[in-house]
Order: sequence, then C-alpha cells, then structure tokens
Amino acid sequence: MADHTGQATEGPGGQESWRDSVPEATATDLENLLGTGVSAAQEQLQRNGGFLPFALTVQNDGEVRLVAVSPAEAGEDADGDFDAEAMIQDLQALLRQNRDDFRAAAVVCDILLVEEDSDAIHVAAEHRDGSLFAAVLPYAANPSTQSWDFGELGADASEPAIWVD
Repeated sequence: MADHTGQATEGPGGQESWRDSVPEATATDLENLLGTGVSAAQEQLQRNGGFLPFALTVQNDGEVRLVAVSPAEAGEDADGDFDAEAMIQDLQALLRQNRDDFRAAAVVCDILLVEEDSDAIHVAAEHRDGSLFAAVLPYAANPSTQSWDFGELGADASEPAIWVD
C-alpha cells in the first residue's frame, strides 16, 4: 500500500468543472476507466480482502482491457509480501512502452490516506490528449458485517506518468 498525503477534494462541483474542461470523448474514456477501476478493486476487496495494483486501458477501438504485472518481492525492510511501489512503476513502464495501442489508461492501487488514517482505492487516469483525472475512495473493514464500508469518492491530484517524454 502506498502512502498518500495529498488532500482529496470532494463534491460534485470539482468533478463538474473537470468534466467541462475536457472534450466529451475524453471525459467518457476517463470516467469509464474510473468506474471500472473502482468496481474491480471493490470486487477484489470483497473476494480477497485486498488487491494488487493493476491498470486498465481504453484501446484505440474503445475496448477496455486489464493490464497486470507479477508482484515484485518486497525488500528486507518492508513489512509486506510484495513491493506495491515497484509494481506501480512496472505498470507505468509497460503502459508507456505500449501507449500507441490505446487512447487512455489508468493505474489502480491501494493507498493510505495519511491525514484521514484510512485505506483508499486510488485511480489515476490519463488520456493521450494530456487530460488527467484521479480519484480516491476511502474504505474500512466492518467487523460486525464482515464486509467493507466505503466513503465518498473524491477527486485527487495526479501527474502524467504514461504520456510523458
């Protein structure tokens, strides 16, 4: 799980202004990646109690595809069984190498919202036209129902990682 110290901005106002600032087709691609990424991560949480970083792409023909890499071994100082940061870097490198094959991509990972002391699903979506959108969805285990409670989806800051020179 990656540490995340940025503040998520909440509310539909930020999402509306973001959507209005990009072409309709771009907004549709990025929202498709966001929704699919959040849903897939929630499903993995429900089924397995966690999830490894993964990526999604919108191919040039509009098809959405899942991209995964093998877990990297965690270093001796790490407390986990795999190195999530290395997996994210591997996903981004793989996406950069193959970016001519798709028009948008998103990396989905599990993060820690430090200021809220909460786990969260993080989706960072990027379009080949330079548009970016990232969101976080806080979650916590609910021991009484043996399920997961999800907070409010909020916008987050993101930097380009795939269409960079």
